[in-house]
Amino acid sequence: MTFTVLPALDVAAGRLATWTRAGARPQAAAGGDPLEAARRAIAAGARWLHLVDLDRAGGGRPSTLALVGETAALGVKVQASGGVVGAAEVDEVLGAGAARAVLASAALGDEAAVASLAAACGERLLVGLEVVGGRIVGRGPKATDLDLDLASTLGWLAAAGAAGFVVTALDRVGALEGPDAGLVRRVARAGRPVIAAGGIRSLDDLRRVREAGAVGAIVGRAWLEGPLDLEAALAWASTA
Repeated sequence: MTFTVLPALDVAAGRLATWTRAGARPQAAAGGDPLEAARRAIAAGARWLHLVDLDRAGGGRPSTLALVGETAALGVKVQASGGVVGAAEVDEVLGAGAARAVLASAALGDEAAVASLAAACGERLLVGLEVVGGRIVGRGPKATDLDLDLASTLGWLAAAGAAGFVVTALDRVGALEGPDAGLVRRVARAGRPVIAAGGIRSLDDLRRVREAGAVGAIVGRAWLEGPLDLEAALAWASTA
């Protein structure tokens, strides 16, 4: 199976941003223009982009619905994320032109609703797992009390028919400290496709998560600010 590298575009108030442990900060790459960044990623060979709505993730109004369609119109598939916590948000981003949505960890407190969405959406919906210290937590006001055991949650998600997972080592996001390959390995044992995120900074890191069982990886700050050579990473992924 071909490994997929998904360049990430985190967006706040219509501009590129980077999520850090201290919160979102402006991103200067591509002049802060998410469409220009998308064009650069596509020129490097990207076939998927991971678009994150930081405004909705923070409890505000969605700010990327138009951008989803504009980005998809460039000829790339869009994986939409950020504050997607229920059927309404899933319908919005898919209706806007996303090829796939990522359900936020905040949604995992309602097993029946997640199972219903998984059945309705199939491969167009992946389940986000934001993990710290082996526990699933979340970001944003709707996730303040979320604290779930990873193993048992993976069990019921697999039984519910989840098509796959986006697993984020939350304490490594934006830090360029390397991925948590052990976490990827644990999630991959559930027998569903896994996309890894958090800390990935180099081609060696991409190799590590692939060896741990991931079918893809999200790269954000590493490609926008360096040190990741996105064109080389995408070329490697096409033959991995």
